[in-house]
Amino acid sequence: MTTPENPRQNLLLGALPLDTYKRLLPHFELVHMNYGQVIYECGRALNYVYFPTTCVVSKVNFIENGTSSELALVGHEGFVGLGLLMGGGTMTHQAIVSREGYSYRLRKQLFIQEIDRHAGQCNDPVLLQLLLRYVQAMITQIAQTAACNRHHSIYQQLSRWLLVNLDRQSSNELIVTQDHIAAMLGVRRESVTDAAGKLLQKGLISYSRGHIKVLSRPGLESQVCECYNVVKTEYDRLAPILSDIAA
Repeated sequence: MTTPENPRQNLLLGALPLDTYKRLLPHFELVHMNYGQVIYECGRALNYVYFPTTCVVSKVNFIENGTSSELALVGHEGFVGLGLLMGGGTMTHQAIVSREGYSYRLRKQLFIQEIDRHAGQCNDPVLLQLLLRYVQAMITQIAQTAACNRHHSIYQQLSRWLLVNLDRQSSNELIVTQDHIAAMLGVRRESVTDAAGKLLQKGLISYSRGHIKVLSRPGLESQVCECYNVVKTEYDRLAPILSDIAA
């Protein structure tokens, strides 16, 4: 895996004005994120905010009986540390690395100082506006995921989940087990096996030894429910707004 050259591989950091970026650059710490690594626990204080470049992070909700479901995914388009931005300090879910890779992190106090700096400058609140626009897109993803899990088939949910993951990496291959997918969708493993088998029969994916390769993205997009496009459209809609803010 190639180490990222600079923090601007993260789209939020890439949209920062040069003066803001230069001020923060000495404080960014490049870290390798291992698969399964827990970035923060439910109810625990957050010490860093993370800006992924090549890793992907799952926001996962667990309930008392041990079952789980994925609320949202964060990749190079976003950041992990919403509790620090909103002032709550903690979250009610876990953030777990679902695809290993790299991220840049910023210490809690430095992040809060930067947010306060921008909040106090009404004529130049660039970083704060960028993060809030991203939060809007994140809320859309969480809400649509909840609706999809309630109203659509596991086959459609799996198709959506695969596409959302592909949007956050450069490869068409996912290193993932069916057990992991089942945990993220909050369903039985057998249900995932059945849904994946249908995609396999249609020639849309190949699967072996914890590797899923998407053979036809257009074909997969034809199988997915509207939930995927709702979320993607919102992220795409906000992307030029992020650029306009930074201009």
